[in-house]
Amino acid sequence: MKRHFHMHLVSDSTGETLQTAARAAMASYTDHSPIAHIHALIRTPRQLARAVADIELQPGIVFFTLLDPEIRKQLESDCDRLGIPAVSILDPMIQSLGAFLNSKSKPQVGGQYVLNADYFRRMDALTYTLAHDDGLNAGDLAGADIVLLGISRSSKTPTSIYLALRGLKVANIPVGKSMPLPPALMELKDKPVIGLMASAERIAQIRKHRLMSLNEKSNTSYIDARAIQEEILNMTNLCRKYDWPLIDVTRRSVEETAAAITKLHAEWQADHGH
Repeated sequence: MKRHFHMHLVSDSTGETLQTAARAAMASYTDHSPIAHIHALIRTPRQLARAVADIELQPGIVFFTLLDPEIRKQLESDCDRLGIPAVSILDPMIQSLGAFLNSKSKPQVGGQYVLNADYFRRMDALTYTLAHDDGLNAGDLAGADIVLLGISRSSKTPTSIYLALRGLKVANIPVGKSMPLPPALMELKDKPVIGLMASAERIAQIRKHRLMSLNEKSNTSYIDARAIQEEILNMTNLCRKYDWPLIDVTRRSVEETAAAITKLHAEWQADHGH
């Protein structure tokens, strides 16, 4: 049984950085489960007072990202009074980076979310990816950075969106025995094409849940183990024929799959002089 505890995340911005760091840290403590309290946009003493009142009511470790020295000092003082640890998660990185660069930091509240060129590049990538999801507009792949192939329920869409949010334009195309591949794919020479696959058991499990959510009971071939195995074999042979790399996503999270794809994309660019 998991042990629950309170975790307070105090930020002068959206709190997304804290939440990501907390999830990463909790991966090392699978027998514990945090009850997360997110205190976002804390920029005034009054706002901080409300957050501290909640911390006092439900004591637990405090992680924070606060740039205002007075607000930060007050939070640390309040937590010290309550006997609760308060940790600034960015301090070690900022200090190490400053020492390496021999430069003084110039903090900006919410600076990581400034609408800069990178932000618009990611939004452009997301727009492209959604317009080329699951075979949509497959006749035009020239704008893609990466093309993903896979049988139904092989994580094509979530992986594509994850990559898009990191600035890569992704087109994903379904592969099936009765689905001819678009001519534009066969003519593609200047983009990496990557296949995704999973075990028949995993695919069947996901498809069963999908059918249950749709209250669909008639489509038995969709979850037939032998039929799925044939789909996987067809997918494997296709990638082998065209020398396309194939990633097994059976035991990979979307993040791990995306990391493997990003690495292949970088290697492809290096090999092709991009």
